[in-house]
Amino acid sequence: MNRTEPKPRTRVYNGMPARELGSEGWHKPWSGGNGGNCLEAMKLADGRIAVRQSTDPDGPALIYTPDEMNAFIQGAKAGVADFLLT
Repeated sequence: MNRTEPKPRTRVYNGMPARELGSEGWHKPWSGGNGGNCLEAMKLADGRIAVRQSTDPDGPALIYTPDEMNAFIQGAKAGVADFLLT
């Protein structure tokens, strides 16, 4: 049987197909009572964070730096994003 190896990733970029990041290492840190529709996040080898929609695991991945993710989480904790809930 001839097995083909997956092509190695040469570049991780914002909006890339999430499937190209692999299926291992994704977590659902924000899962709630919404029937499983949530965000999944993966910490990449270079420290950046990939985020994808759990219902579309082959869709685009958004790639954030640690500083960007930290600013988002701290802002959400401080209530800066509460306007998104109303």
